Amino acid sequence: MSELERRVVLGSVLWALAVALLAGRVSAHVDYVTDPPAATRDAIEFAVEVLSDPLNAALVGGATLGVVGLLTALLVTRPRIPDIDALRAALDSYREYVPWMLRLSLGLPLVGAGFAGYFFSPAVPVEARLFQVAVGFLLLFGLATRAVAAVGLVTYLATLVFNPELVLAIEYVPGFLAVILVGSGRPSADHMLGQVAGTPGTVYGRIDPVHGVAERFAARIEPYERYVATVLRVGLGVAFGYLGLVEKLANPSRAVQVVAKYDLTSVVPVDPGLWVLGAGLTEVGVGLLLVVGYYARGAAAVAFTMLVLTLFGLPDDPVLAHITLFGMISAIFTLGAGPLSLDARLTASEDRRESREETAPAAD
Repeated sequence: MSELERRVVLGSVLWALAVALLAGRVSAHVDYVTDPPAATRDAIEFAVEVLSDPLNAALVGGATLGVVGLLTALLVTRPRIPDIDALRAALDSYREYVPWMLRLSLGLPLVGAGFAGYFFSPAVPVEARLFQVAVGFLLLFGLATRAVAAVGLVTYLATLVFNPELVLAIEYVPGFLAVILVGSGRPSADHMLGQVAGTPGTVYGRIDPVHGVAERFAARIEPYERYVATVLRVGLGVAFGYLGLVEKLANPSRAVQVVAKYDLTSVVPVDPGLWVLGAGLTEVGVGLLLVVGYYARGAAAVAFTMLVLTLFGLPDDPVLAHITLFGMISAIFTLGAGPLSLDARLTASEDRRESREETAPAAD
């Protein structure tokens, strides 16, 4: 490799890291912060135009090769780093707090949406204060948690049929499903009332009508609780893929407006089109990693960083609309990829290999 090629690859990797960390500044839902453009750009024509610049093509190509090369190297070597092992052990100890994370990440934005006058997403301005505030507060209190989450899920899906704009808040689907799977956890009103109802001799235990039903439902759904990480991971992966593919790559006109409105080229001095293309590809890449469950915690960390930078980069972006994403990404970071993931398959394969090595007879 020549010196020029090495510089291009190095520059591309650095550019990819910069965009990965700063893409959140154009990763906000563009419908919230821009007006419809007078004329739209064809997505393929836009991409061809951006990549027709040799520098842009070299940066995108080099960044793609760098990221793919890194992921491939990690797949082949599967390095064991003590710091990462210690982090995983710490995160495993936080698993009991996941139901609380999920309740907060759904309850807070629902209460905010009710008072702000929109339905799940700022793209759907509807006065539904009583319903959303009630669902939000019940989730925050952890009262009838699974039933309330089921009501929220059915309501969202039914409303989505008549308001396609709600797809911008598609993360509520895996969020509600995850709450149905894990329940309220503790601290919660459900846990407190269950303890009282389950204690012999209590007055409340004699009159409580739901404790037995709730216990039977929890016992029936318990075998499926282990899939909560899978539900969250795939759901958020689809959400990020949608943001990158539909809102950025397929809608470059409005995405370019965001870059111009917030002068993002002064942060990373590249062509505005390259900003949009890089942000879209980053979100699609993060979404794919989450869906297949490959280094899911790393993908969640990148996604979290993107959202944090959105708060600083887009001062008029509705923060409440992203709280659900923050909480669910935190849950994925805590739980890891879970079953039905590439991470789980690779870990199981490594465990079997180590087991065979330990039990193999010593050579004479």
